[in-house]
Amino acid sequence: MSTKNNTMSSNVETLDIDLDTIFNAAPSGDDMTLPSGKDSKTTNNIFSGINKKADFSFADPDADDADDLTDKGKTTTSNADLLADDDDDDVTPKATKEDGKSILDSLGEDDDEEKKETRGRKSISGISDVFSKMIKEDKLVPFDDEKSFDEYTAKDWEELIEANLEEKANQVRRETPKQFFASLPEELQIAARYVADGGTDLKGLFSTLGQVEETKELNIKSERDQEIIIKEYLNATGYGTSEEIDEEIEIWKDLGKLEQQATKFKPKLDKMAEQIVIKKVQEQQLKQKQQEQASKAYMQNVYDTLKDGNLGDIKVDRKTQAMLYNGLVQPSYPSVSGRNTNLLGHLLEKYQFVEPNYALISEALWLLQDPQGYKAKIMDKGAQQSIEQTVRKLKTEQGNHSSTSLGIQDRDEETRKQPTKKLPRTNNIFKRI
Repeated sequence: MSTKNNTMSSNVETLDIDLDTIFNAAPSGDDMTLPSGKDSKTTNNIFSGINKKADFSFADPDADDADDLTDKGKTTTSNADLLADDDDDDVTPKATKEDGKSILDSLGEDDDEEKKETRGRKSISGISDVFSKMIKEDKLVPFDDEKSFDEYTAKDWEELIEANLEEKANQVRRETPKQFFASLPEELQIAARYVADGGTDLKGLFSTLGQVEETKELNIKSERDQEIIIKEYLNATGYGTSEEIDEEIEIWKDLGKLEQQATKFKPKLDKMAEQIVIKKVQEQQLKQKQQEQASKAYMQNVYDTLKDGNLGDIKVDRKTQAMLYNGLVQPSYPSVSGRNTNLLGHLLEKYQFVEPNYALISEALWLLQDPQGYKAKIMDKGAQQSIEQTVRKLKTEQGNHSSTSLGIQDRDEETRKQPTKKLPRTNNIFKRI
């Protein structure tokens, strides 16, 4: 296997290079754009024409004609400028200043007028006729102010439309329950009125309504219904006993007057059945009025009890006073019965069922059942605690007195009175006698 070795030769030479000649075309600080003036320095280089627009006039055959027209326009303008310069020579600087001031003032006035016109919301022209027509046709209800429709702005029209939409919605909310109530059958209307008045005996009410409906459905052409009509009417009027009524029915049956009597008694029986329902509803309305009167009397009595800020011999602050009043008169809490109750009923249910605290409930029951006995017991307990505190203080004082009588304090005083122990000074043998 053969190997070829390539040999490369290099020669080193020394050359003199003028850098200014090579980089003479490069931009330098002298080529920067400077303000125009007599002393400004301009140097042409390769970048001198970079901002000049290319001339493509050779491609446009009408360019020469356009240039001629431009040159004529320039000539005319220059001549006019010369004439104007000649005329301006006769104008004084003072007149020129006054004319300029008047021009500026007139421009300022125009700006102020434009600002005044654009200030606020502009009234919408032409729309007042449309809304006036809708108001006359009772499609819109106007505001009760005295502002003319021509002075209404866009915001005023917007508020008028929103107010009409809100009024329509409120009217629907008011009329819907009435329309729904009117669409109900007569029996359900009676039941709804009964419940609205606070009635709770729905079973008895519907039983009575059922009897009224059965009475209305009795057919005077049926012999069986004829006997029922006559028997119920005679019973309702107190004609006699059941045997006497049955004998009377047999007599009319034999005489062929059963249908005649049933026809005579049926309207009266229907009216009597309706009166029973009406009486039941009226009784509930009377109960509702009595409950309202009792509620007003209850609230007034609670107010009279708390208005002086005293509960017996106990002074009550305003915060506690407001809590007690609202807690007794405001049914703001749900009850296990399904109806709201006041704070007193809520707390009784809470500590009986939700969070049982039978000791507290028993104490509350004791207070409610025998307030004097409960208060007396509380006072006895307070007096007993006061006696215990007094006995404790007496024992403490007695202990202090006992320690003094045993001489402990005297020994301390004797100890304090004893002289302080001192060491004798050593005699110096060199001391001169």
